Amino acid sequence: MKKLVVTALLFNSVLCVQKVTAQYESIVQQGEFGISVGAAHYFGDLNTRAKLNRPKPALGVFFRKQFGNYTALRISAHYARLGYSDVYNTQNDYQHRRNLSFNSNVFELALQGDFNFFKFVPADPYYSFTPYITLGVGVFSYDPYAFLNGQKYFLRPLGTEGQGTAAYPDRKPYNTMAVCVPIGVGVKYALNERMNLGFEVVYRYTTTDYLDDVSKTYVGSDKFPPLPDGTPSAAGLLQDRSYETGDVIGIEGRQRGYSKQKDAYVLAELTLSWNLTSYRCPSAN
Repeated sequence: MKKLVVTALLFNSVLCVQKVTAQYESIVQQGEFGISVGAAHYFGDLNTRAKLNRPKPALGVFFRKQFGNYTALRISAHYARLGYSDVYNTQNDYQHRRNLSFNSNVFELALQGDFNFFKFVPADPYYSFTPYITLGVGVFSYDPYAFLNGQKYFLRPLGTEGQGTAAYPDRKPYNTMAVCVPIGVGVKYALNERMNLGFEVVYRYTTTDYLDDVSKTYVGSDKFPPLPDGTPSAAGLLQDRSYETGDVIGIEGRQRGYSKQKDAYVLAELTLSWNLTSYRCPSAN
């Protein structure tokens, strides 16, 4: 009698497991759409030591199309604010004396592939968590600006490195659109079969060295004519601000930036997403 009872219990357990498994397998995750919020940080000619001491806000929306439980294709749109100043460089006297600064609003559209380390099935508690890597390509707009005597000036039209002048015909005004290559890591956890919570850090390599309006050499103050009343122009004052920290260092030909290395930025964000699912009938045995 005891053997019959044990056998019946085991048989019932197997049926229950099969039933639960069939229930999870009948739910197919088609994709997810979500939002992200976090911080952005810039790296470039004003932040050569890759310090993370001036984060600024970042927001995003995305849609992720699933291809099985391990891979997905994601399209995302982001807004981020970037900025930095030479005054934060306390270990490099030249950069501190240079005294340049910028801020910029960045709008990005990217396409990325996501690759899970573990099988991810939001409806199944045994497969509700996975780390992942992401890699893609995107485009973004930027337009650096700075403040002088409390007034905001966009730097690109000023040609602070001689762009558009007869003296430097090889220096053309830079484009306010550039390409980025996002690469990073993240983790996500299924709160339930409908919602996921995640965190990711994605670094963006870019094709521009003018995210901060700094790249090559000084062109000399004589390339920026004064205003009709004889006072210095905004371009003349913003191309070399070392006069605010001591003797002027911006003589023609002296290094202003490092043109051989492009600028970059990183986004660290929390994500919240909602699953898009469909159902299929489990095959009959």
